[in-house]
Amino acid sequence: MKNHTFVAEEQLLFRSSDRVAVLLPLPLAGAYDYRVADGMALQAGDFVEVPLAARTLTGVVWGPGSGGVAEAKLKAVRRRLDAPPLPAVSRRFVDWVAAYTVSAPGAVLRMTMPVPDALRPAAPAVGYVLGETPPATAPKATPARARVLALLADGRPRPAAEIAREAAVSAAVVRGLIAAGALVKCAVSAPEPPPAPDWRRPGLTLSEGQRTAAARLQSAIGAGFSVTLVDGAPGSGKTEVYFEAIARALAQPQADSAAGAQVLVLLPEIALGAQWLMRFAARFGAMPYVWHSEIGAAERKRTYRAVAEGRARVIVGARSALFLPYPNLALIVVDEEHEASFKQEDGVTYHARDMAVVRARLGQIPVVLVSATPSLETVVNVGSGRYGAVALPSRHAVAPPEIELVDLRRDVPPKGGFLAPTVRHRVAVTLQAGCQVLLFLNRRGYAPLTLCSACGHRLCCPHCTAWLVQHRLAGRLQCHHCGHAEPIPPACPVCGRADSLVACGPGVERLSDEVAALFPAARTVLATSDTLTGPGAAAALVTAIEAHAVDIIIGTQIIAKGYHFPLLTLVGVVDGDLGLAGGDLRAAERTFQLLSQVAGRAGRAERPGQVLLQTYMPEHPVMRALQASDRERFLAAEAASRRETLMPPFGRLAAVIVSSADEAALEAACRHLAQSAPHTADARVLGPAPAPLALLRGRHRRRFLVHTGITVRVARLMRDWLAAVRMPSSVRVQVDIDPMSFL
Repeated sequence: MKNHTFVAEEQLLFRSSDRVAVLLPLPLAGAYDYRVADGMALQAGDFVEVPLAARTLTGVVWGPGSGGVAEAKLKAVRRRLDAPPLPAVSRRFVDWVAAYTVSAPGAVLRMTMPVPDALRPAAPAVGYVLGETPPATAPKATPARARVLALLADGRPRPAAEIAREAAVSAAVVRGLIAAGALVKCAVSAPEPPPAPDWRRPGLTLSEGQRTAAARLQSAIGAGFSVTLVDGAPGSGKTEVYFEAIARALAQPQADSAAGAQVLVLLPEIALGAQWLMRFAARFGAMPYVWHSEIGAAERKRTYRAVAEGRARVIVGARSALFLPYPNLALIVVDEEHEASFKQEDGVTYHARDMAVVRARLGQIPVVLVSATPSLETVVNVGSGRYGAVALPSRHAVAPPEIELVDLRRDVPPKGGFLAPTVRHRVAVTLQAGCQVLLFLNRRGYAPLTLCSACGHRLCCPHCTAWLVQHRLAGRLQCHHCGHAEPIPPACPVCGRADSLVACGPGVERLSDEVAALFPAARTVLATSDTLTGPGAAAALVTAIEAHAVDIIIGTQIIAKGYHFPLLTLVGVVDGDLGLAGGDLRAAERTFQLLSQVAGRAGRAERPGQVLLQTYMPEHPVMRALQASDRERFLAAEAASRRETLMPPFGRLAAVIVSSADEAALEAACRHLAQSAPHTADARVLGPAPAPLALLRGRHRRRFLVHTGITVRVARLMRDWLAAVRMPSSVRVQVDIDPMSFL
């Protein structure tokens, strides 16, 4: 990463008639000038309402105005919002990310203010209680209305939404009782703030190696910017080690704030981090604030405000949590730092791990990267001395599982099945011993392809270059790229032959059918993003598995990371070769990481674990490395291959994705881009070529790939190139610096 320097207007006070630059959360070229209204005083970072054309928008005072607008045309700021200002470090971060990702600063700003309502004072809370006397127009009694009346018999006022949820009725039932006067409005006191995590509580007893690692992380707190990798095998206690660093950070006094220091923990699958949250609560006596796309609007508003005011001491979140306005951030932890899901692919494309390092450097705080299978980029940074590292090479008091390759060319599954005889036998033995089994297949739905056995037609998405995935449990075909769904047809839509559609290949639903036929008495559960939906679904699954209410878990990568189930002793990988398909330069690395993580779920307590990895390529270097648990040898070979071709992390890549609903306009735009493409001794441009997903969400797509030396300032190269070509409004250009996906 290159070092960008930005000037922050820390303490400038702007008074009546001064010009200020206001950045709006829109993909515009930059900030707009406004005049400070009479009687108003503003500082950089203040949230303000300003006019733009016929609209009133909320933006942030970014600094003094540029003077590019005539005084007579200058519009006034309408009002300053009663909200904590955006911290100076957050503004520098917005500028840095925008410059590095070749994005509009306003598009990055939008990620720092995703809850506009949180910038305004909360409306007084309104609740409802039972009326003193039954109204003359009381609605007819029904079971639903009776449940509402019984719920409110305790006299505690509740908001209408809470009444509907707790009484299991529709909102219309509650509205009807309110309209009839059976429920009357009253004020509801604001909920008590949640307790803060208590860093004084003792943690688990650590081994000598864990204590040494924890002390190293603790020494970095308050000592400025640093990056430290916690490199530990699955089950080695990495979480407990960085919990000690969190405790030390929370104990740090904040000279400029009575609220105390803040800690951010990024998880790749925060919506499914139920077990992590339980461990945190056990360690610190309170739950952290949670931030991800699945939380409700009211909780998002409360959390955003608590973060901005410094009341949220620990925040655990998905990648978007990185952009919240932390006034007192003292530590960032990126758990499972190697995970590809930390990369944002739409809109502003960024990698949360890399941007976490940037945010830590701008704030002069430490960042901790955690992984059992660190990315090659991180390994190289450790080797060069840019990052520090602490190692936890073995499981805490538990032996690692034995990994056995199952050669599907010799150990052939029966016709119509996908589990080899060896795997079937070991599952049966494990169940007989009273233990649990995880069968891993990283493919959602019933089958990845449905075709007509009569004419060969393949059912494809009408909006994307992709097959429709069959989901029999939901009775639909679905595109996993754009979300298009349609019912499973009774006949082929091309030849009209009835009952001719055949499912090809296995998904977890199809595997579940096979398991049910083989082990009808086993209690089986599906763990995928399709099945674990709604609040509490992940926590309920964890509780059921821990209570041994489940015998066999069939899951995708969503169940592969971080979970600790003491009775889980056998892991069966159904298709170990799946991730090796295609031409992705990181395919081998990702496959090794994912399968290592899956294998790490087995035998994490007293009983030994075993892993059966089904493959058609047992001689593949990835499979050999997994069988031998030889990560270092695999990484050395992978690094040598990348170094030879100057691929990341030894070279730089950037992608330009050009798309349009009009294919002719797209082709013309690509020709102009190709004609002006930079070609130097240290940079070459490949393309344009149709993207593997040449049609996505109804838009045709072409890709350019820029390959440069490691010292080239790729963002500047891309900005200069794209600035030289004027694109029609029907054509969209997206830049992806350091791409992780090549679709």
